[in-house]
Amino acid sequence: MDDCPICAKHRGEGPLRGELVGRWDGFWIYHAPADEHGLAALGYLFIETDRHVPYLADLSPDEAEALGRLRTRLAAALRATTHADFVLAAVVGLGVAHFHEHLFARFPGTPHDVPWHQSDEAAPRADQATIADLARRLATAISGA
Repeated sequence: MDDCPICAKHRGEGPLRGELVGRWDGFWIYHAPADEHGLAALGYLFIETDRHVPYLADLSPDEAEALGRLRTRLAAALRATTHADFVLAAVVGLGVAHFHEHLFARFPGTPHDVPWHQSDEAAPRADQATIADLARRLATAISGA
């Protein structure tokens, strides 16, 4: 779709950015982009469908199965590469009507009073070089899984 910001991102256009980890089984995986200070929450990933479908319920059975496998491999790779305690997943779908799932790490030492959905706010901050390095390590881990 021409007016979809995620479709535009996949074409290398538009306002959305992020470090591409890779493409597998009909999905694009990106690390969240750096903020205005040049830093990003380490281990915050987006899984986005290649095909423009708005919501989780719109995935085909094959896409849903592939998403489950990919999410599990990414979670294992994130834990192995970042030493996160947990990898959390959320499909919200309120902002952009193109399926995307958030995967984010919760690191050791995160205070217990930080809600699960704010784990990224307590995550270590990483510069672009660190994000690019993590993306390469995740791609290697996923490709080898």
